[in-house]
Amino acid sequence: MGPYAPEELLACVIARLLAGARHAAIGASSPIPASGCFLRRISDPSFRVSLQQRRAHNPFTEGSRELFDLAGQGRIDVFFLGGAQIDGAANINLVRAEGRRFPGSFGAAYMYRAVPRVILFREEHSKRVLVPKVEFVSAAGDPQALLTGKALFSWQKDRRRFRLESFHSEDDIRASTGFEYDVSPSLKRTPAPSEEELQLIRTRVAPEIARDYPDFAKRVWGIN
Repeated sequence: MGPYAPEELLACVIARLLAGARHAAIGASSPIPASGCFLRRISDPSFRVSLQQRRAHNPFTEGSRELFDLAGQGRIDVFFLGGAQIDGAANINLVRAEGRRFPGSFGAAYMYRAVPRVILFREEHSKRVLVPKVEFVSAAGDPQALLTGKALFSWQKDRRRFRLESFHSEDDIRASTGFEYDVSPSLKRTPAPSEEELQLIRTRVAPEIARDYPDFAKRVWGIN
């Protein structure tokens, strides 16, 4: 199958993190989490994926109100959150950073607490994003993991700290992370996508993603 794109690796990591999940909801503008969820659904057809980005057949007929209602009923067990900043206490900032304003928190604070498994995701891994303390706390909680373009961290609820579990490249993770973290005794390089995973991503996931994220699909897989 040959070399793989960074986005394909991240999708595979997400699919693996979803083991045992029943229903994942994905906000708008999240093509990589969506790719991981669709990949997971291939191996577990009972796994439900609700995508707000859907241009047709959006599962949320009443918009975000229905999303929040499902979360409150315990019918969503995985949600993805990111932020302009993420700190070592797993707080996220969606409001302002470095003098810039962002769209705002919306329902992030509610979803962080209502959904049992929150995966923090931010493709950029830098001290600008991963900070010692966020400038504004949009949402706080106990995530399952933090996944970036360079590494995967687990969350230690008892210690209130992240722990580095794997790295995707030989980059210096410590030097590009603004907060302190622990290191797993079994730290390893993130496993590459298998041949089977790559085939499924390119033949079945990519066309699915192209319907809702055409620009992303064209950039990563050359789908027009």
